[in-house]
Amino acid sequence: MANELLTIDAEKKNKTEKILANIYSLPAITEIMHEASRMLDDPTSSTADLARLIGRDQGLSSRILSIANSSLYGLPRKVATIDFALLVIGYKDTKNIVVALALMEAFKTKNDANLNYKNVWVHSYSVGGVARKLSSELGFKFSGEAFVAGLLHDFGIPVIHKYLHSAFLNIINSVNNDNKTFLEAEALHLGLTHQEIGKLLGERWNLPSSLCEVLAFHHAPELAKDYIDLVSIVHVADYAMKLSESGGSIIWDTDISLNQFACERLKINEDEIVKFMAEYKPILDQELQLIKY
Repeated sequence: MANELLTIDAEKKNKTEKILANIYSLPAITEIMHEASRMLDDPTSSTADLARLIGRDQGLSSRILSIANSSLYGLPRKVATIDFALLVIGYKDTKNIVVALALMEAFKTKNDANLNYKNVWVHSYSVGGVARKLSSELGFKFSGEAFVAGLLHDFGIPVIHKYLHSAFLNIINSVNNDNKTFLEAEALHLGLTHQEIGKLLGERWNLPSSLCEVLAFHHAPELAKDYIDLVSIVHVADYAMKLSESGGSIIWDTDISLNQFACERLKINEDEIVKFMAEYKPILDQELQLIKY
C-alpha cells in the first residue's frame, strides 16, 4: 500500500511540476520593475534616474514610500520623495523589495471564501516587519533581508490558489474534514508543499539563495543548510503572528506550531516571543493603518 501511495504522490508531483513549468514563462515582473532591478545592479545608475523610473509606477512608488516611512527605518521625519526613500532603504534592500513586490503583484489572486489577497499581503508584510525587528533584537544583521524573506515566505500559497485551484479546494476539504495539516494536505493533493513550490519559483527567478531557503524551510528550519538563522527568524516571526490579532489572517497558519530547533538556535522561548509581540503589536497596528496593499 505504501508503494502505491508513493507512486500516486510521484504522479501528482510530476503533474504539479508541469503546471508550474507553464507559470515559469509568465511575465512575473513588469517592465518598470525589471528595469528598476537592472538599474539597481548597475553601479553607474544615479538615484535621480532610478527615482524617476520608479515614479512612473504609482503602485510601486506608493509601497516603497510606505515602507520607507514605516517603523522599520524609524526616521523622525516623513519620507516624501522616492529619492529620499531609496537613500533610506539602501540600494541592496530596494532591489529585493522591488522584486518581492513584483512577484506578489504578478500572483495576486481574486478573493474568494477561502483566500483574501488583502489578508495575504497584510500578513506577509507583518511577518516581514516582525522578522526584521526580531533580527535586530536578537543581535543579527539581516536587516532588510529579514523583511523581504518574511514578505515572501508564503509566496507558494497564492500560486496554489491561482494556478492549482481545484487542488487548493481539495486541500481545504482535507484539512476541514480529514484532520490533515495544511502541509500534509498539500503533499497529498499536489505531491509538493507550498514551501517547495515557493522555492521552485524563487530559483526560477534567481532570487537570492537565502530567500529560497526561507521559502523552502520556514516550517522546518532544521532542514536549512546555509541560512539557518534567517530561516529560524522568519519561522518565529510567522508563529508570532499566529499569537497576535494583527497582520491579517490566513487559514494556512491555523495549524502552525513553534519549532523547538528554531527556538534553541535563536536562544528564545515562547514566553519571550509573547512578550516581544505584546511590545511590538501597538507599533505594528499603527503601521498597518498606513501600508497599502
